[in-house]
Amino acid sequence: MNQRETLKVNELGHLEIGGVDCNCLREQYGTPLYVMDQDYIENICKVYADTLNAEYGEGMIAYASKAFSCLEIYRIVNKMGIGADSVSAGELFTANKAGFPMQKICFHGNNKSKSELKLALDYGVGYIVIDSYTEADDLETLCEQKNITQKVLIRTNPGVEAHTHHFVQTAKIDSKFGFSIESGDAENIVKYVNSKERLNLVGLHCHIGSQIFEEKSFILAIEKMTDFYKHLSDKYGIKFSVLNLGGGFGIWYADGDAKKTCNQYADYIKTIANSLKDCIAKKGLNKPYLILEPGRSIVGEAGITLYTAGRIKEIKGIKNYISIDGGMFDNPRYALYQAKYSVESALKMNAPKTVKYSIAGKCCESGDIIAEDVMLPQVNEGDLIAVLSTGAYNYSMASNYNRNFIPPVVMVKDGASRYIVKPQTFEDLIRNDI
Repeated sequence: MNQRETLKVNELGHLEIGGVDCNCLREQYGTPLYVMDQDYIENICKVYADTLNAEYGEGMIAYASKAFSCLEIYRIVNKMGIGADSVSAGELFTANKAGFPMQKICFHGNNKSKSELKLALDYGVGYIVIDSYTEADDLETLCEQKNITQKVLIRTNPGVEAHTHHFVQTAKIDSKFGFSIESGDAENIVKYVNSKERLNLVGLHCHIGSQIFEEKSFILAIEKMTDFYKHLSDKYGIKFSVLNLGGGFGIWYADGDAKKTCNQYADYIKTIANSLKDCIAKKGLNKPYLILEPGRSIVGEAGITLYTAGRIKEIKGIKNYISIDGGMFDNPRYALYQAKYSVESALKMNAPKTVKYSIAGKCCESGDIIAEDVMLPQVNEGDLIAVLSTGAYNYSMASNYNRNFIPPVVMVKDGASRYIVKPQTFEDLIRNDI
């Protein structure tokens, strides 16, 4: 476990988060239950914002809200002085409803509809990231109708891919996102968008991957993006004022992942800031406004999910299953791509881990598994099971599959807890049925 002051084992041998014993959370709210640590979220937002300001200056941290989106998270990140990136009309609506300053939003997506683009213009979002020629055409028409000019970025593919501990430099252009620099597609779309009267092309965007621990890939991406900026400046006189380098910073999920404190995440920002400053000085470029879009690293380790153990199935010589009261409807990531998680028996944290289990959900699917081959103390029906680092892409990807309830979300801070997403009811399940 990646322990911290707000995620630790208390004197009772229970898992505690945000100063609240997990057993108390189950007694008050039931299970399954998403729990989010507000101190962790606020601390890492502050580290990111302060480090960017100190190491680089002109720029913005934009929380990638696809990781976890609800009214309260937009209120919290706004309080911490950072922006956001959104990828749908629903995320835009939620941010606006929360009173988020829409000029601090980057709006992404490879297939934004005309209605979504119109909503973004109505709300006054800061930047729209263009990902196709026809999107540029549609946006130009909408801006003409509203008699406005919109700041835009273009999503590019710099030929750097990075995931977890590895990265590769490649000319690969097979992606649904972005325009390849290597193939010349990025240069062509830049010329096309730059000719639009109602689109103010201020810069480019790239995103090289997810769950990245090493820093060399970011340095290489900066080299390639600044090379492209210089090429466009020298050849066409285009001088961009913004560079958005996306996100993708890795978090701890299980053994083998780096265990970082909030303060250690400053290293990513320092590396990016210093590399960019070196590149622009070496290449004679104007210093761009730098946007970074961390999401998972802000909320991922801040969240845990609590379950109650149900039936225990022992297949002698084969496997032991713990069935929980949740499953792929609240965490589909293992079923989708075998995402790894750490599991704890939340009220037996000091007990020796002597039995290997697989954690099975309650859905009518043989693939409904949360984690396999995890070592735990002997588990009995009714025990409290905690899955760690579930703050990102769990609630946001949840569904009502098998007509199960999406669990509520509770925020904890300084020993107190509160709902930020209330429980569903049976009426919620049929609300839109005819």
